[in-house]
Amino acid sequence: MSGTTPRNGSKPRNGPTPRSAPDPNAPDRSASDRGAPDRKTRVTVLVALAANLVIAAAKLVGGLLAGSPALLSEAAHSVADSLNEVFLLAALRRSRRPADRRHPFGYGKERYFWSLLAAVGIFVMGGCFSVFQGVEALRNGAEEEFGGYVAGLAVLAVAFLAEGASLLRALHQVRAQGGAAGLRDPALRTVVAEDGTAVLGVTLAMAGMALHMVTGQVVWEAAASMAIGVLLVLVAYGLGREARDQLIGEAADPELLGRIRALLRAQPEIDSVEALFTMKTGLDSVLVAARIDLVPGLDSEEVEEVAVRIKGSVGRVCPGAGEIFLDVTDRGAREARESPAATGERGGA
Repeated sequence: MSGTTPRNGSKPRNGPTPRSAPDPNAPDRSASDRGAPDRKTRVTVLVALAANLVIAAAKLVGGLLAGSPALLSEAAHSVADSLNEVFLLAALRRSRRPADRRHPFGYGKERYFWSLLAAVGIFVMGGCFSVFQGVEALRNGAEEEFGGYVAGLAVLAVAFLAEGASLLRALHQVRAQGGAAGLRDPALRTVVAEDGTAVLGVTLAMAGMALHMVTGQVVWEAAASMAIGVLLVLVAYGLGREARDQLIGEAADPELLGRIRALLRAQPEIDSVEALFTMKTGLDSVLVAARIDLVPGLDSEEVEEVAVRIKGSVGRVCPGAGEIFLDVTDRGAREARESPAATGERGGA
């Protein structure tokens, strides 16, 4: 504690004080309340999985019969989406496991790990294969017998309806969970991205096949296949980048960070807030650590009482704060403010 001497002559503990027992006045969200969005997301993922499995089989059969690169690209797209939905189901189940000795902050980041695998699946199985199919069509041409194309277009029309229904289901859940706030869930965000991309990809495939039939030029279908591949690569990059940020350790939202900082500064026992650190440890859990300097004249017992009360106040401002640490320090504000975490500077690309 900078510039202070306890009345009883003892020095307050210098180091992080873990969060105390839950404040009785703090809002309590039961496990069932926290799991309700996950149950809805699980239903959304299962709907998308069922649609993609049926559509993938139909696209594959139609693509092989018609010899259509665009239809085969869409089949690869649906297979990738189906595998990704299996990853998302694993994420939903494993991320809710309680903390244990080996993982004291819980398993919330499992959600982002499996979402990263889903992004890799979209990139490799969907994007790269689609681009390959387009390049092969340009090099070797495609069958000019269009008898199977009519059936292929019919398959794509059914796929468009199924993917559209799945997308509407996902968007309905996003709106029910607060619009943009609902997209914080990487599983739901991935389903929305996959279904939206699938609807656009089916449209491109239908256009490419139709133009190929009308003009007799395979370049239209090859271009559609490569466009689908590029679209999938871009979507995979966006999803993977978001998952990477969360796995590395991202700070809480600036608005929440500002509320916590304002609350700490408003406490009469806190002389200054030297540094405030937050990190998302899961979808709805946050770690909060603050380095504070207390006013002169507090003894050890008063410091402990103040810490307990402040942690309860922070818990009410941030209900998702699973761990709250207060570090009562002698360190000056200048040195604390030099760290990138305290100044807000970014590291890396």
